[in-house]
Amino acid sequence: MSISVAEIQPAFAQHITVNEDSLTVDFIDGRTITVPLEWYPRLVYGTPEERNNWQLIGKGEGIHWPELDEDISVENLLAGKPSGESQSSLKRWLQLRPKK
Repeated sequence: MSISVAEIQPAFAQHITVNEDSLTVDFIDGRTITVPLEWYPRLVYGTPEERNNWQLIGKGEGIHWPELDEDISVENLLAGKPSGESQSSLKRWLQLRPKK
């Protein structure tokens, strides 16, 4: 019996859309994934302008929101992993955040 091993290709983001409820990432290979925005509290607390000010990390291996100090890896998105930020860290960030 032979076993076929599929080669796993890395995924790269190319476009991001954030609305009040979800984060949608389009990949260069044609896939799209949508996850609940509540997975990423800093995005939830961000203004629409801050949420839409994103940058790709590397070749699209991750997404960075400079004004929200948030980074999300494509690998974690595809694995279904929400933010690992602790409640105490989020609370400190909210206290230091300029009032909008």
